[in-house]
Amino acid sequence: MSLGPLSDRYVRETGRLYAVLNKKLCEREFSVGEYSIADIASYPWIRPERQQQNIDDFPHLKRWKEAIQARPATARAYAKAKEINPAAGTPATADERKVLFGQSKDTVR
Repeated sequence: MSLGPLSDRYVRETGRLYAVLNKKLCEREFSVGEYSIADIASYPWIRPERQQQNIDDFPHLKRWKEAIQARPATARAYAKAKEINPAAGTPATADERKVLFGQSKDTVR
């Protein structure tokens, strides 16, 4: 199912970026060799189920994602986030979408 040219473009771009990271991760365990802020910052963006990607197409990225997911600090952080914002990850309401996407330069004046 096509989501339209703009959405298709972003799905393709996400695939390209996943491939770049996958290629780098075939040479090292983490983004810059050892676990660092680069991994912490990148991890939340590797959501293949939301990004319409097949993680099996990126074996090194999949290994990296599983390694970070298995870290106790990651589990604690995501548990704390769920405690603070139980609605995280659910679709936005119409009012929330209006706030997030319905503003322009004129709204801020």
